[in-house]
Amino acid sequence: MNSQSAIGHDALAVIERLTRKVADFPSPGIQFKDLSPVLADPEGLRAVIAGLASGGVGGVDLVAGIDARGFLLGSGVALQLGTGVLAMRKAGKLPPPVLTETYTLEYGTASLEIPADGLDLTGRRVLVIDDVLATGGTVIAAVKLLKQAGAIPVSIAVVMELEGLGGREAVSAACGNVGISALAPG
Repeated sequence: MNSQSAIGHDALAVIERLTRKVADFPSPGIQFKDLSPVLADPEGLRAVIAGLASGGVGGVDLVAGIDARGFLLGSGVALQLGTGVLAMRKAGKLPPPVLTETYTLEYGTASLEIPADGLDLTGRRVLVIDDVLATGGTVIAAVKLLKQAGAIPVSIAVVMELEGLGGREAVSAACGNVGISALAPG
């Protein structure tokens, strides 16, 4: 096993061991997978950060973390990769001017924002970090927002992918050749 696959194996093992499973949340028939215990555990946090940082990414200039757990994870990955981090915020959290991308959720719409001033993203190669890939809407919005700012999203890394919800397929269809890696299936 090479070091990258060993890192991925370590992350998968700790995610499987520490993830809290909650039946019938947020609605009957759903089994919610809570990553809070993974991130609160020193070994778990180290394994997840190392796994996300090793996810086949080459030559990124910046890590973009999606509000809110992506901030935590993105900061650690950025430190590991020797880059800066960009917080992709929910609407209304940043002073104007901002760039905004609105997307559809199963229960309405939401928006992500980044500063429009004081930060030149033109031509910067970006790794997008989030905790969970479900239907793909949030990640697609993040990639579109980065492209709007002139950045080059090169890869997406998540802790858990909820398979069967079509997220990977939706992201691939909307974002083209942006790579996607997940440390654990959900």
